Amino acid sequence: MTDNIPLQPVRHKKRHDNKNRNGCCPWSRCCGMGDFRPRTVWLGHPEKREQRYPRNVINNQKYNFFTFLPGVLFNQFKYFFNLYFLLLACSQFVSELRLGALYTYWVPLGIVLIITIMREAIEEIRCYCRDKEVNSQVYSKLSTRGKDLFLLASNQRVPADMIFLRTSERNGSCFLRTDQLDGETDWKLRHPVACTQRLPTAADLLQIRSYVYAEEPNINIHNFIGTFTRVGLFDLEVNCLTKILFGALVVVSLVMVALQHFAGRWYLQIFRFLLLFSNIVPISLRVNLDMGKMVFSWMIRRDSKIPGTVVRASTIPEQLGRISYLLTDKTGTLTQNEMVFRRLHLGTVAYGMDSMDEVQSHVFSAYTQPPQDLPASRTPAATKVRKTISSRVHEAVKAIALVHCVTPVYEANGVTDQAEAEQHYEDTCRVYQAASPDEVSLVQWTESVGLTLVGRDQSSMQLRTPSGQILNFTILQIFPFTYESKRMGIIVRDESTGEITFYMKGADVVMAGIVQYNDWLEEECGNMAREGLRVLVVSKKSLTEEQYQDFEARYVQAKLSVHDRSLKVATVIESLEMEMELLCLTGVEDQLQADVRPTLEILRNAGIKVWMLTGDKLETATCTAKNAHLVTRNQDIHIFRSVTTRGEAHLELNAFRRKHDCALVISGDSLEVCLKFYEYEFMELACQCPAVVCCRCAPTQKAQIVRLLQERTGKLTCAVGDGGNDVSMIQEADCGVGVEGKEGKQASLAADFSVTQFKHLGRLLMVHGRNSYKRSAGLSQFVIHRSLCISTMQAVFSSVFYFASVPLYQGFLIIGYSTIYTMFPVFSLVLDKDVKSEVAMLYPELYKDLLKGRPLSFKTFLIWVLISIYQGSIIMYGALLLFESEFVHIVAISFTSLILTELLMVALTIQTWHWLMIVAELLSLACYIASLVFLHEFIDVYFIATLSFLWKVTVITLVSCLPLYILKYLRRRFSPPNYSKLTT
Repeated sequence: MTDNIPLQPVRHKKRHDNKNRNGCCPWSRCCGMGDFRPRTVWLGHPEKREQRYPRNVINNQKYNFFTFLPGVLFNQFKYFFNLYFLLLACSQFVSELRLGALYTYWVPLGIVLIITIMREAIEEIRCYCRDKEVNSQVYSKLSTRGKDLFLLASNQRVPADMIFLRTSERNGSCFLRTDQLDGETDWKLRHPVACTQRLPTAADLLQIRSYVYAEEPNINIHNFIGTFTRVGLFDLEVNCLTKILFGALVVVSLVMVALQHFAGRWYLQIFRFLLLFSNIVPISLRVNLDMGKMVFSWMIRRDSKIPGTVVRASTIPEQLGRISYLLTDKTGTLTQNEMVFRRLHLGTVAYGMDSMDEVQSHVFSAYTQPPQDLPASRTPAATKVRKTISSRVHEAVKAIALVHCVTPVYEANGVTDQAEAEQHYEDTCRVYQAASPDEVSLVQWTESVGLTLVGRDQSSMQLRTPSGQILNFTILQIFPFTYESKRMGIIVRDESTGEITFYMKGADVVMAGIVQYNDWLEEECGNMAREGLRVLVVSKKSLTEEQYQDFEARYVQAKLSVHDRSLKVATVIESLEMEMELLCLTGVEDQLQADVRPTLEILRNAGIKVWMLTGDKLETATCTAKNAHLVTRNQDIHIFRSVTTRGEAHLELNAFRRKHDCALVISGDSLEVCLKFYEYEFMELACQCPAVVCCRCAPTQKAQIVRLLQERTGKLTCAVGDGGNDVSMIQEADCGVGVEGKEGKQASLAADFSVTQFKHLGRLLMVHGRNSYKRSAGLSQFVIHRSLCISTMQAVFSSVFYFASVPLYQGFLIIGYSTIYTMFPVFSLVLDKDVKSEVAMLYPELYKDLLKGRPLSFKTFLIWVLISIYQGSIIMYGALLLFESEFVHIVAISFTSLILTELLMVALTIQTWHWLMIVAELLSLACYIASLVFLHEFIDVYFIATLSFLWKVTVITLVSCLPLYILKYLRRRFSPPNYSKLTT
């Protein structure tokens, strides 16, 4: 008999940028295995030859040593405009198509590739280092020969499935957490294999002859997590614009040949014009955007107001500025996953946090009275005493201190020993471990009021009274909590009195039919639930020795049944669950994370709709939504009733359709029915809601909801979670954000961005997302403008000179124009911002403008095209009109005016100056002036020193820029943008 511990299995997972994460299970990647197979692990059989299995390592790298260069080149040239420039450069090896020196085309392309390869190499090295840090964790082996036996310490994480053989605890119990597997932070009780636990020492494990058989991997959330591929939306939009530019390039080339009446070898002329106007499609656009994204990622990591934030996908920071739907987990993300006791209700009296001293006083008095007055005595007078408030409080506290599955663990100097806890360990060394944080909060509360759980094993429990007395209880039976029963019970014998008591606690919906009739249970449970509290009903029933012996006999007989065992066991237990005495109601609250409410308010004001997807029950999810202000006070809540058929779903959807500005709360089962029969109608109604809460939601459903939102709305989604059960949702979303919390780092490692607290999401989106998107849009459009300007000048020049396919600028001038002369000022636009970060956080409404895609749209693209055509035409025609006797003067005047125009346009575009922008402007101008000495092949050095050159360049530059400045001033004066109102 073996007991498997369901710890997190680590699988090979290929992590691709642009949300490309293709992975597969490594079980089929080793030794040519193409299918899933079970494995057999032998212990104490050295003659048994072990099969080879895949290494248990994390691999988030995109490439390996052999695929790096081919992979990088493929990922670059799969884009249309990169492939286009490669073909252009290759065409220069054909003598009939050559327009100039080879380096004119190959140097810019080489620079782009070198920068890209360096960036990818840096990303791969960082990814390798992160993987190595995780894969290099050292675990203690039982012996140097043992390959499969490990010694694990307390609080040590295990990135693999393991089988529990032996523990240092005498009773063999062990508590573990599976937070990196299913997101649950509660402690789960596990017992080792019985025969190996009985061994005297751990070393004896090496002497036994045995083997462990592990079944083949199962495709479910506990073993393997699937992944999805998506490319960033901004990259797709830029790629679309470059295709438009390419279309313009082809049209211009055809027009030029048509104006020549397709004379001679016109098909070669088409290719020459395609090469001549190739600058219409800017080769530097991709590298500028990639470098900009690296800067944006660096800014996010260096922001002191969101410390600990990690950017794991540096290719999509601008998508943070266009989020329309935010899908968030609840436990550990919106809440702290820390339960706090808030309310004790006895029917006629209730105690809140401000009156717990009264409860403490009642407990203290219960254990300082004379022995004959103790509520536990069986004297007739005790019945009357038990009806007093003091005795009722004492009975309630004692019941709460007993009916649970909590175990106190004492840790000091790395040693754990429960047997002598009271003699050797202080209270500060005690840690409570249980299957639920609710359980721990209840036991911690009983400790705070004077009744402390100090010891427990499988058969006994010890409580310490306020006076220091130890109360011993024998655990006769335990009925664990299940989601079906929604209750748990325990039968204990008080060793001091011999009294046998059956205690039970559970949800009000099931306990209402178990406890004796009363007129306050339903009303008070509703009141406490509306306050956002998780309510448990606590009851008890005294048993005589004869009653218990009769129950135990029937219970054992039921457990030995071969047929219908579960039903028979449940029937026997239910025979006890009748007419129980209602003791009290308890209310605990899951504390919200810091600043959740203002963060959600910021997101709502920014036009982002928030959907909460949680595995909790409907009442808890609804309460959390109200407490977190996910649903505002003036909004109604429509709770979608449970539906199982198409007809029921149809009626409920019609009822919901009549609601307006109403938040929706729906369970996972009902959601599945609606999506099965009325997917389009349901999504249409849900997307109109200000907020949606999906409760009892499985991880696969979370990912399905994200996918449906993307397909039905076409909007960008962001998913936030902190546990392994959120990974599928995070990877499905356009932007995945992982919160490093108590449920481990699996969500954080799988996400594009990792934050330490939910409140950091506001600044991540409102400040960094907004700036990244606006800066990327401005940078891409300005790079396009820079290329269109020189292409327009080439078109004017060719048309003036009888449509000849002769280049206006050759050699170093073409390369220098887009690199050393204008690169730094244009790239400095990544530092530009329209408002301060404080203003962006204070007025999240500014974020709404970005959701319409206005910073980068066909309208703004057309405006920049018209500006480029105007400026390019003015510069070229001005140079042609004002040139003197030599063609070289046209080059000098037009090229100098072009450089000055670009520098002035950058200055005209900047909204907030940064000192690096000034340095970039002055440095570029200085580089151009200094390089004139070495450009005598293209520019007459003596001519540029004349007054004629200076005034002609000045006039042309002013005519090209001054009208645009005037138009910008008038627009800001009579139709200012929203942000300008805030800055002034």
